[in-house]
Amino acid sequence: MVAPAPRPPAGRYGPEPTDATRRLQRLGLAALVVVAMLVLGWTGAGVMRDPVQWQDVGYRVDGPSATEVTFDVTTAVGTAVTCRVQALSSSYAQVGVLDVPVPAAQTRTRRVTVTVPTVELAVTGVVQGCAPVE
Repeated sequence: MVAPAPRPPAGRYGPEPTDATRRLQRLGLAALVVVAMLVLGWTGAGVMRDPVQWQDVGYRVDGPSATEVTFDVTTAVGTAVTCRVQALSSSYAQVGVLDVPVPAAQTRTRRVTVTVPTVELAVTGVVQGCAPVE
Protein backbone atom coordinates (compact mmCIF):
# COMPACT_ATOMS: atom_id res chain seq x y z
CA MET A 1 0.00 0.00 0.00
CA VAL A 2 1.30 3.44 -0.93
CA ALA A 3 1.01 6.17 1.65
CA PRO A 4 -0.49 9.48 0.47
CA ALA A 5 1.92 12.35 -0.04
CA PRO A 6 2.36 14.38 3.12
CA ARG A 7 0.66 17.79 3.14
CA PRO A 8 2.01 20.86 4.88
CA PRO A 9 0.19 22.02 7.99
CA ALA A 10 -2.99 23.99 7.23
CA GLY A 11 -2.34 27.69 6.76
CA ARG A 12 1.45 27.32 6.58
CA TYR A 13 1.68 28.77 3.04
CA GLY A 14 -1.44 30.90 3.12
CA PRO A 15 -5.04 29.82 2.83
CA GLU A 16 -5.88 26.78 0.76
CA PRO A 17 -6.87 27.79 -2.78
CA THR A 18 -10.56 27.43 -3.51
CA ASP A 19 -12.05 26.18 -6.75
CA ALA A 20 -12.83 29.78 -7.72
CA THR A 21 -9.19 30.76 -7.14
CA ARG A 22 -7.97 27.87 -9.27
CA ARG A 23 -10.39 28.83 -12.08
CA LEU A 24 -9.19 32.43 -11.90
CA GLN A 25 -5.55 31.30 -12.10
CA ARG A 26 -6.30 29.11 -15.15
CA LEU A 27 -8.20 31.98 -16.79
CA GLY A 28 -5.27 34.35 -16.15
CA LEU A 29 -2.82 31.84 -17.63
CA ALA A 30 -5.03 31.36 -20.70
CA ALA A 31 -5.26 35.15 -21.15
CA LEU A 32 -1.47 35.43 -20.90
CA VAL A 33 -1.04 32.75 -23.58
CA VAL A 34 -3.52 34.53 -25.89
CA VAL A 35 -1.72 37.87 -25.43
CA ALA A 36 1.65 36.24 -26.13
CA MET A 37 0.29 34.66 -29.33
CA LEU A 38 -1.13 38.01 -30.47
CA VAL A 39 2.21 39.76 -29.87
CA LEU A 40 4.10 37.06 -31.78
CA GLY A 41 1.61 37.23 -34.65
CA TRP A 42 1.77 41.02 -34.81
CA THR A 43 5.59 40.96 -34.80
CA GLY A 44 5.70 38.26 -37.46
CA ALA A 45 3.23 40.13 -39.66
CA GLY A 46 5.38 43.26 -39.37
CA VAL A 47 8.43 41.37 -40.57
CA MET A 48 6.49 39.84 -43.45
CA ARG A 49 5.25 43.28 -44.54
CA ASP A 50 8.78 44.70 -44.89
CA PRO A 51 9.49 44.78 -48.63
CA VAL A 52 13.25 44.45 -48.03
CA GLN A 53 15.17 42.61 -45.34
CA TRP A 54 18.94 42.50 -44.91
CA GLN A 55 21.45 40.80 -42.68
CA ASP A 56 25.11 41.62 -42.15
CA VAL A 57 27.29 38.60 -42.90
CA GLY A 58 30.80 39.94 -42.30
CA TYR A 59 33.40 42.59 -42.95
CA ARG A 60 37.14 42.89 -43.53
CA VAL A 61 39.11 46.05 -42.83
CA ASP A 62 41.58 46.52 -45.71
CA GLY A 63 43.55 49.32 -44.01
CA PRO A 64 42.75 52.97 -43.42
CA SER A 65 41.29 53.53 -46.89
CA ALA A 66 38.81 50.67 -47.41
CA THR A 67 36.55 48.15 -45.69
CA GLU A 68 34.92 45.20 -47.42
CA VAL A 69 31.35 44.41 -46.30
CA THR A 70 29.33 41.28 -47.11
CA PHE A 71 25.57 41.12 -46.54
CA ASP A 72 22.44 39.27 -47.63
CA VAL A 73 19.41 41.05 -49.10
CA THR A 74 15.96 39.41 -49.23
CA THR A 75 13.19 40.86 -51.40
CA ALA A 76 10.40 39.71 -53.65
CA VAL A 77 11.65 38.06 -56.84
CA GLY A 78 12.29 40.70 -59.49
CA THR A 79 12.62 43.64 -57.05
CA ALA A 80 15.65 45.93 -57.32
CA VAL A 81 16.84 47.68 -54.13
CA THR A 82 19.45 50.15 -52.97
CA CYS A 83 21.35 49.52 -49.75
CA ARG A 84 23.37 52.06 -47.77
CA VAL A 85 26.51 50.44 -46.38
CA GLN A 86 28.69 52.21 -43.83
CA ALA A 87 32.08 51.75 -42.22
CA LEU A 88 32.40 52.86 -38.59
CA SER A 89 35.39 53.88 -36.46
CA SER A 90 36.01 52.73 -32.88
CA SER A 91 33.98 55.74 -31.66
CA TYR A 92 31.04 54.70 -33.92
CA ALA A 93 31.69 57.63 -36.25
CA GLN A 94 30.86 57.00 -39.89
CA VAL A 95 34.19 56.97 -41.74
CA GLY A 96 32.83 55.67 -45.04
CA VAL A 97 29.47 55.26 -46.75
CA LEU A 98 28.38 53.75 -50.03
CA ASP A 99 24.94 53.42 -51.69
CA VAL A 100 24.88 50.00 -53.35
CA PRO A 101 22.38 49.14 -56.10
CA VAL A 102 21.23 45.52 -55.87
CA PRO A 103 19.61 44.58 -59.18
CA ALA A 104 16.44 42.51 -59.49
CA ALA A 105 17.05 38.77 -59.63
CA GLN A 106 15.19 35.46 -59.91
CA THR A 107 16.00 34.54 -56.28
CA ARG A 108 14.62 36.10 -53.11
CA THR A 109 17.94 36.27 -51.25
CA ARG A 110 21.17 37.57 -52.74
CA ARG A 111 24.62 37.83 -51.16
CA VAL A 112 26.44 41.08 -51.91
CA THR A 113 30.07 42.04 -51.19
CA VAL A 114 31.21 45.65 -51.65
CA THR A 115 34.27 47.71 -50.78
CA VAL A 116 33.49 50.93 -48.90
CA PRO A 117 36.11 53.68 -49.29
CA THR A 118 37.06 55.15 -45.89
CA VAL A 119 38.74 58.36 -44.71
CA GLU A 120 40.33 56.67 -41.68
CA LEU A 121 40.67 53.21 -40.18
CA ALA A 122 37.30 51.53 -39.64
CA VAL A 123 36.66 48.80 -37.08
CA THR A 124 33.44 47.47 -38.61
CA GLY A 125 31.23 47.60 -41.69
CA VAL A 126 27.44 47.27 -41.59
CA VAL A 127 24.32 47.84 -43.66
CA GLN A 128 22.52 50.95 -42.48
CA GLY A 129 19.38 50.13 -44.45
CA CYS A 130 17.87 48.99 -47.74
CA ALA A 131 14.88 50.21 -49.73
CA PRO A 132 13.20 49.19 -52.99
CA VAL A 133 14.09 51.25 -56.06
CA GLU A 134 11.12 53.46 -56.95
